[in-house]
Parts: sequence; structure tokens; C-alpha cells
Amino acid sequence: MSKFNQTNTVKTVNREGNPAYAMSAKSKLITQVLTSFFNEAKFYGDNSDEMRETIQAVIKTDPAFISKLAVFARREFHMRSVSHVLTAYLAHEPEGKPFVRKTVRGVTQRGDDVTEIMAFYLQTFGKPVPNSLKRGIGDVMKGFDEYTLAKYKGSSKAIKMRDLLCLCRPKPKDEAQAALWKRCLENKLATPVTWETELSAKGNNAKTWEALIDSGKVGYMALLRNLRNILQANPRNLKKVWQTIEDPEAVRRSRQLPFRFLSAYKSVASLAGSRGLTALEQAAAVSVENMPRLNGTTVIAVDVSGSMNCRLSDKSDVCCEEVAMLLGLIGSRICDDCLFYTFDTEIRKVPVSQNTDILRECMNHSWGGGTDIGLPFKKMREDRVRADRVIILSDNECNAGYRSPVQTLADKYRRASGRDIWVHAIDLQGYGTQQFHGAKTNIIAGWSEKVFDFIGLAEAGVGSLEKTIAAYEWE
Repeated sequence: MSKFNQTNTVKTVNREGNPAYAMSAKSKLITQVLTSFFNEAKFYGDNSDEMRETIQAVIKTDPAFISKLAVFARREFHMRSVSHVLTAYLAHEPEGKPFVRKTVRGVTQRGDDVTEIMAFYLQTFGKPVPNSLKRGIGDVMKGFDEYTLAKYKGSSKAIKMRDLLCLCRPKPKDEAQAALWKRCLENKLATPVTWETELSAKGNNAKTWEALIDSGKVGYMALLRNLRNILQANPRNLKKVWQTIEDPEAVRRSRQLPFRFLSAYKSVASLAGSRGLTALEQAAAVSVENMPRLNGTTVIAVDVSGSMNCRLSDKSDVCCEEVAMLLGLIGSRICDDCLFYTFDTEIRKVPVSQNTDILRECMNHSWGGGTDIGLPFKKMREDRVRADRVIILSDNECNAGYRSPVQTLADKYRRASGRDIWVHAIDLQGYGTQQFHGAKTNIIAGWSEKVFDFIGLAEAGVGSLEKTIAAYEWE
């Protein structure tokens, strides 16, 4: 049986001053990257500066890992800003330069990825811009058509597409591209017809939305983000919106993080009616369709303490507690037998089933006390639960006054029950410490339903999140 974090026994304290275990640089960086919108406040403060230090430390020893983490975060966990930060640091540090061109290609999923990378680099390090970054961006720009250059030209941004052409000086592949880039430099690109330009020109009204919905020009994420506007406009073809949102193929192609559906649900709960809310529930449930089931008895414990009430970003109305609930409820759908708890300074059993409405249930829970991560293990002993695994979703900032990390309570349960359980700790804030270590311990991080992939991998002894990233390849 594979063992994870077995050598990580260095004790430290968390941000509450309570006992915890230190993390290796790579494990720490993974939790920071997959749970962060860069330069955004968290309950215990913005950890962006600490993340920068960890990035630089890992680049010195394993720059290839930083490259893989950047692309993995962007492509698999759909994290944008942190992938740009990782790419910029690779370009700045001497050890990272050989990996930059491939990394830029890997993280560029939209036209504005490259403008954001360059903007971060210049804001952080200034000029001169390394040749490796120039070449990487130049490679990508050769694949941009006029629509992409115009859509992401960046009229109000510090770094525009024409700035990239001047800074990077890529060589056009043919005369047609040379002419296209000349028009970009002269700001003479054809204005792209997008839902944004149509709304701006024709107004946010029923007629405009009816035409946009019929045209198919509104992407999936744009539909989610504009649901309230659409409902208030009340277009006649609203049925098409709900059909698109609940369509399994459309959901999979959109690659949305689960909390995007919760944010949409919250924004329209009073307007959408049962048809709309059902469509959003269906969309949220799509993520579990192809996930392998967890056999036996699974205990899922969600941290709803005060420190979990911070919003994911200044622009988000979703808090960390709601992400934890959402992921926990998604996980409950793939369990043969599930016991579901929420905890802060107390623990509560939550009745869930395969038919539980995931999004609606997320909005029914909010407490805000202290953080006692040991409560699930105490409860399991008291109730003589015979579990096969425990999944903890938390920020790991235990402040219950234990003399040692909560690992000791997990071990007490193992001894008392005779059950050699797995402990899967899903870190949702990336503060840099952990409560568990040793055999049958699996530290995961992130806001994506993909965190559950690493439960099966760990239990099968074939990999962990860190090992998966280290082996990650892309075209």
C-alpha cells in the first residue's frame, strides 16, 4: 500500500497558534495555488507574498514542476491568475527560463492569458522582458486570428495586444499575418461581433437578449454570469437558456468550477422559478456522472467555522464554507454509504441522499464558531461508526486547544474501532500547514470536483496530487 506524507512529521503551529504539521515546499505550493485568486484577501490574510516565496524556493530545485503546476492549474483546475503568476516567475528566474515557451503555450486558453502574463511580469519585475517569455508569447500569437486579437485587444488595459507585438516582435508566418498585425498596431482591426458589443449597441432588453440567445453567441459562462440580467429582461426564448445550462455536453465543455453554479443559483433564487433552479441543479450534478464510486462507508465532514466565511474574492458572493459544502455534497453522491457532518465548535449530522438538491442544500448551512477538526473522529467513536474513509473539507486552522495535531484523534479512532481508515484532507484555503500525516493520509487541495479523483488514486496506491502534477504532460 502506498503511503503519503510519511516523512512529514515536523511539528509547527498554524495561524491560530495551535499544533499542526509543516508541509514540504511542493505540497505547500500546491495548496496555495489551487485555492487562491492571487492578491485576494482571506480570513487569515492574503497569502500571496508567502506563495511568491514558495514559488521561488521550488523553482530553484525543480523548475519543471512549476511549469507542470502552472499548466495543470490552468487546464485541469481552471485557475487563471495563479497560472500567470507561475509562468512569470519561471521567466524571471534563471532556472526556469528553459521551460517558459512550453509553459506559455500550455496556460494560454484565451487571448487575454498572454496579456495578463506580460502585465504581471512588468508590474512585478519591470523591463527588460526575458527572451524566453517574448518567444513563448510570440509562438502563441501566431495562432491568433483577427477575432481573437480584436476581442482581447485590451482597450482599457495596461498591456494591449499591440503592446505585445511591439515587446515580443514575433515574425509573421506569411504576408496575410503581417498585414493583420499591421492593422492591430494601427488599431484598425474589425470590431468583433460579441454579446458584449451587441448589448452595448442595442441595450440590455428583451429584444436584444432574444436575438443573442437565438444566435448562440453567448458562451456558457456568460449565460451563468448574466442570468439575472436575462431574467429581468424576460426574453420569450428563456426556455433555450435553461436547456443550454442543463445540457450535460454544454456543462462539460464549459469546464466551470462547481461554485460558479452556486453563484448563479444565489443570484437568481428569487427570480428563476422552479424550472430555472432545476436546470442549475442538473448542471451542478453533471460533475458526478463519470466519477468512480467510493465503496463502503464514507464520512464526509465539512468545516463551517467562522474562518470559512470569507469570500473567495472581492468579486465573488460565494464563501469558502459554501465551496466546502458544495464539494462535500458532490462527494456524497458518489458514496455507496455516506455519513455527512458539519462542524465548528459543535458537530451536526446532515441527512443527505442521492436525491438531495446540491445547490439548495448549500444555502441552508451557516454557523461560524471555532474550528474543532477533531470532532468528526470523536463522533465516530461515540456512535461506533465503522468507516472506511473520512473526507475532511476545511481550511485546517484548528483552534480547539489540542496539545498535538488532530492526527492523534484519527489514530485513536483506528485503534478503538479496528478500522484502518483513510483520511483524505481537502485543503480549501492553502495557509501552509496540515493536521494529518503518515500512512493512509492523503492531502488534496482545490475548489474543483476533480479533488475526488485523487481519493481513488491514493487508495489504489497509484498516486497522489503531487505525483500526478509531477508526471503531468500536455501537447
